[in-house]
Amino acid sequence: MSDYAVIDPSTGETIATYPTATDADVERALAGADAAARGWGRESTPADRADLLRRAAQLHRERRDDLAAIIVREMGKQIDGALGEVDFAADITEYYADHIDEITADVPVAIEGEGTAVIRKAPLGALLGIMPWNFPYYQVARFAAPNLAVGNTILLKHAPQCPESAAAIEAIYRDAGFPVGAYTNVYLTNEQAAEVIADPRIHGASVTGSERAGAAVAEVAGRNLKKVALELGGSDPFIVLSADDLDAVAQAAVDARLDNTGQSCNGAKRFIVVEGLYDRFVELFAAKMSDASVGDPWSTDTVLGPLSSLAAAERLEGQIRGAVAQGATIVTGGTRDGAFFTPTVLTDVTAEMDLYREELFGPAGVVYRVADEDEAVRVANDTPFGLGSYVFTTDAAQAERVADRIEAGMVYVNLVLADEPGLPFGGIKRSGTGRELGLLAAEEFVNKKLVRVG
Repeated sequence: MSDYAVIDPSTGETIATYPTATDADVERALAGADAAARGWGRESTPADRADLLRRAAQLHRERRDDLAAIIVREMGKQIDGALGEVDFAADITEYYADHIDEITADVPVAIEGEGTAVIRKAPLGALLGIMPWNFPYYQVARFAAPNLAVGNTILLKHAPQCPESAAAIEAIYRDAGFPVGAYTNVYLTNEQAAEVIADPRIHGASVTGSERAGAAVAEVAGRNLKKVALELGGSDPFIVLSADDLDAVAQAAVDARLDNTGQSCNGAKRFIVVEGLYDRFVELFAAKMSDASVGDPWSTDTVLGPLSSLAAAERLEGQIRGAVAQGATIVTGGTRDGAFFTPTVLTDVTAEMDLYREELFGPAGVVYRVADEDEAVRVANDTPFGLGSYVFTTDAAQAERVADRIEAGMVYVNLVLADEPGLPFGGIKRSGTGRELGLLAAEEFVNKKLVRVG
């Protein structure tokens, strides 16, 4: 039986199944990626690669409706969110075409002796990307585009519930004119993925997914001395210290929590509010969360579709039930109908509870009461994760001070949902290593070669 299948989370119906790769398929993919890296990756010019990336971005836009429909079926993404994701993937791809000269340019190094020295960025070769289901196009674009820009080639193992979006992405790169082997989708098993990482023709791996997946890949990569980039979980704090318009702050909190039905690694999940604003914030936040409509992901009137699977909804339900059993309070929500879950607000979660250190991957958030800035920062940092964070304050000096103290890879002050192609994305602690997006992403898998001429 295949591990790769499209199962409509709204109904539980299995729409299609796809066979996993045979050993011959894997060898063919490895050989093709290696050959393309040794040929096209080294011989193509930045201008050549930029033209191909621009065409790939254009094809995302031309196929926008079809691409969006695929991920509504695969993982229940609400249609407006699906269309927006395709647009963002196109923008990311185009960004690396537009910035390719900056990405690939030699970097002069000042020297004391005669002659010149530069750092030259050379591709490593074939890479393996292991991508998740929550953003099927966006996650791939932010890995594939910068690496194709520098001349690396890609083998892509997508999530087992995303076989059709995986194939659609491969078709885009093929139809854009990339040579055979430059980008290859492979329906790998986990065991095959480990073998691919160990293969000497693969020079690095990038994983976006769970802590468990990241640790497993990092272990194999480390044993084989391969570079690895990890983008894993998050339990991002949303700190409220002061506000001229608390209603607007509460709406930003809802937007940050419910994006992608709450299934974003960098979604706000812990809402940390100072004493004087806490009661009113909880009231506003809970009311706005409960107003968010749950229903048909194909409808533009729907805010939340189903979670990605019945198992995901059951996992979230179990976390909430466990927290309540340990003393937490449900202010609103907390109910499930199949894979559909009502927006949920919890309070009275303490450091002794399991949920305090867990990631809630769904439309549920926890609100914490704190006395002041110092306690807010302490609670924000009291987590194994360190991906993103949000700070709301009317005091500019306080904003800078708190941003410096937060243990996270990203801090957003007085705004949410502000990702851009040029802004680096990544975390610290158990949220991973490395950066995606921005110019930094193009430096993850390159040989920064010193060339000194006397």
